[in-house]
Amino acid sequence: MRLRPTPRGWGLAGAGLAILGLGTGMGSTDLVRIALLALLCVGGAAAVVAWRDPARGRHRIDVDRVVMPNPVHAGSVVGVDVHIRARDSGARTRLAGLKFAEQAATELSAGKPLKARVVRERSEVTVSYTVEAARRGRWPIGPLVVTRTDVFGTVTSSATLGDSAEVTVWPAVVALPTPSDVLVGEPDRVALGARSPSTDDASLRDYREGDDLRRVHWSSSARRGALMVRSDERAGMRPVSVLMDLPLRGGVPLEWTISAGASMALAMLDAGHPVRMLDGARVSAAGTPFVHARTDSARGALLDRTLDLESTRSAGEAEKHLVAAAHMLDSTEAGGEIVLAVLGALGPKARESLAHVVDTAQGWAMVRTDGVSAAQQQDSEHTVRALRRAGWRAVAVTPGEDVVAAWTRMLGSVR
Repeated sequence: MRLRPTPRGWGLAGAGLAILGLGTGMGSTDLVRIALLALLCVGGAAAVVAWRDPARGRHRIDVDRVVMPNPVHAGSVVGVDVHIRARDSGARTRLAGLKFAEQAATELSAGKPLKARVVRERSEVTVSYTVEAARRGRWPIGPLVVTRTDVFGTVTSSATLGDSAEVTVWPAVVALPTPSDVLVGEPDRVALGARSPSTDDASLRDYREGDDLRRVHWSSSARRGALMVRSDERAGMRPVSVLMDLPLRGGVPLEWTISAGASMALAMLDAGHPVRMLDGARVSAAGTPFVHARTDSARGALLDRTLDLESTRSAGEAEKHLVAAAHMLDSTEAGGEIVLAVLGALGPKARESLAHVVDTAQGWAMVRTDGVSAAQQQDSEHTVRALRRAGWRAVAVTPGEDVVAAWTRMLGSVR
């Protein structure tokens, strides 16, 4: 808790000290008594305010904060209710004279004071307000700051009550159409099978990363000591990897890349595909697991991977991350995987690595123009041509453009 005199308190204390000096010099007992009374008023008020600290003691006040919705997508409005409760009569007395102020990260408050609605009851005060989740990330909100002034108005105290909460802000996403006749062509359907299940389980193969566990043939797996799946179970969907090459600059290029990648991942998940998101920096030797179920928790698991993404520090680091991700895709052996990528202009090593990915996978790419110079524009166009020669379906995009338009243009591209 922090104590400080009010202007009235400073004036009273200053006058008391001045009168004390004057009374001592003149030998006036009455003046000394008046001075001591003024000083005692300020000191006693400070002692009482400190003793009635609402954050300590048997009569402390409880704070409960409810944030809804949480998590939330960037650009959404979040409602916050702070419930300040008194547990007994002593706490209710302390609660009566308190003033409340809430704190929030700049990414939630835009640096402006929060406008709250305060509802007071006998044993509870509710502070309600809204914030706008402006940026992707994890942002703190709270703790509650309470202030109190003594009855004479000479001393004010401020203290924090309760803990802070965290608002999880996912990137903004848009709904993307997923035309199966484009992403999974007719030759792929022959290889993958139709969508109706077969009753003949005689044809089995080894389990591969991305296969649906519901098609595991458990009796054969037990006999052979390894997972086996029904290869003629024709309800399967091709696994999808969404690869994001994070730009060197933050701001619009970074957030647009992440938003586009997240939108593609959710669209493919909703279409029934097992999906994983790759950013290169967090690729491990064991690989990144696929998310299978079309549930809110599965969508959350994908979006959570975007929360801590940051722009790369150098072009060399970006290429290193991209090569690592391409190597993992090339060695996964997912059997006809679909790779959706949001890339920047590529260097020779990255182009070579990504060229091998489409030997066993189907590749679709958006290539950003990260700068405004003619040279950077040419680098992006060169990357698009190189990817197309390797077998990718690639288009050039501009960070900040409509994601649906970029997605539709990519699906309409040709090799």
